[in-house]
Amino acid sequence: MPKALLSHLLHYRRWYLLPCFTLLLALIPDRQFSHNSQHLADIKQRDFLSVFTRNTPTTYYEGRHGPTGFEYELLQRFADYLGVSLSMETRSDIQGVLDAVLEEQGDLGAAALPLDPADPDLIYSQPILRLQPLVVYSRELPPVTEPADLIGLEIATIRGSGTSMALRKLQDAMPELTWHEATEVEVADLLGFIEEGRFDAAVIHAHDFKYNRLFFPGVEDGFTLGEPLSMSWAFPADQGLGLQQAANRFLSQLKNDGILDELISRHFGHDDYLEYVGARRFIRHVRELLPKFSDLFREAARETGFDWKLLAALGYQESHWDPEATSPTGVRGLMMLTNPTAEEVDVDNRLDPAQSIHGGARYLREVMERLPEEIEEPDRLWMALAAYNVGLGHLYDAQEIAEMRDGDPNRWADVREALPLLQNQKWHSRVSHGYARGGEPVVYVRNIRRYYEILNYVDRSQQQFYQLDEPPPNDNNHLFDTVPPIL
Repeated sequence: MPKALLSHLLHYRRWYLLPCFTLLLALIPDRQFSHNSQHLADIKQRDFLSVFTRNTPTTYYEGRHGPTGFEYELLQRFADYLGVSLSMETRSDIQGVLDAVLEEQGDLGAAALPLDPADPDLIYSQPILRLQPLVVYSRELPPVTEPADLIGLEIATIRGSGTSMALRKLQDAMPELTWHEATEVEVADLLGFIEEGRFDAAVIHAHDFKYNRLFFPGVEDGFTLGEPLSMSWAFPADQGLGLQQAANRFLSQLKNDGILDELISRHFGHDDYLEYVGARRFIRHVRELLPKFSDLFREAARETGFDWKLLAALGYQESHWDPEATSPTGVRGLMMLTNPTAEEVDVDNRLDPAQSIHGGARYLREVMERLPEEIEEPDRLWMALAAYNVGLGHLYDAQEIAEMRDGDPNRWADVREALPLLQNQKWHSRVSHGYARGGEPVVYVRNIRRYYEILNYVDRSQQQFYQLDEPPPNDNNHLFDTVPPIL
């Protein structure tokens, strides 16, 4: 087949026709594909898989327990599938990842890449995740619900992510449309720019907004734009199809086993439990109240081995960082200690914030140490937090119920499902400690996890949260290029 015709066909293939695209490449009688398995053999010989990616929350980043991220977890499983170790290198933008693959600096690129068969020098895996372009906008604006509402707005997007292509297609129907695009920005930057007033709106992917929206309550989702794209891994075409075919077999196996759906749900499927008002209030309290107690949380963290931001999230869930908080049942202080608990952890004044924070941290550590050794992290932490709220006895009962229901008593996901059953006579009559308001610790842990997520984000992105009230910069030229209207 003439190369010119191949290039023409590839350019006009729709995103979702990957099987046809792969078959077309496999049938090309070109010697560049005669060594299909050599690349894969080289990887196994050197004993590591080299991947280029981006450092983003949805792709690959350093978490509390080490490297994490949706694509990182997939890649680690793929490396295990191949029987090799994993080497990750980052680039600042999507094009940088693709260039590294094209220059054969690595074996594949994985950075929320939109499947793009227009480049004959790259081949792609089967689709991994749907990428739906989404318009988001400032809550200060009237609702943005249809394409016509975009005219006259300052719009931003990330070049190369697929969203700019959706805008270009829309521009064919709306020639007056204009926007700004940049490579070295991330979704969080765009959302922060909207909250700061630098832009009115942005086009990002729906799963990225779901992941980030809690951190940017001043940004609202508008409407989906165009057809979904497909996220895939990219491979150098002249290295043959061996690695790509191995990746497709691996991804098919993950899909068939339900593991891929589980990973997608875990990383992108959570609901936004903190509504707009609650999230905005929490961020305001982070700015106004947390600085008064952050040193105390850090001291308690050093003493007990916890992340100080986790202790701060626990304190906010308990009292909204109010050192004089008192419940109707007599629980008091910033960490809301009962009298017996305060005595147990050597706190003689529950209203003293230093004593309360240190006492709460010591109590959480004691609870964790009393849990069965078989419970591993992070499940161990979530169960300890649940026990901080509902008591160890009821947590043990929930573990027992989880086992009765053929679940794993050492997995938080199964215990979380069992806890609300402590409110049901059919179940609480079968365990040692009887009735409990078991739904409360589920919400309790869920909220702490979400506060903790925000505090981690704040810790990484201080400027976006602590300078929201400063006048926004007037010039975006150093980052963004403007795509003009079609005249």
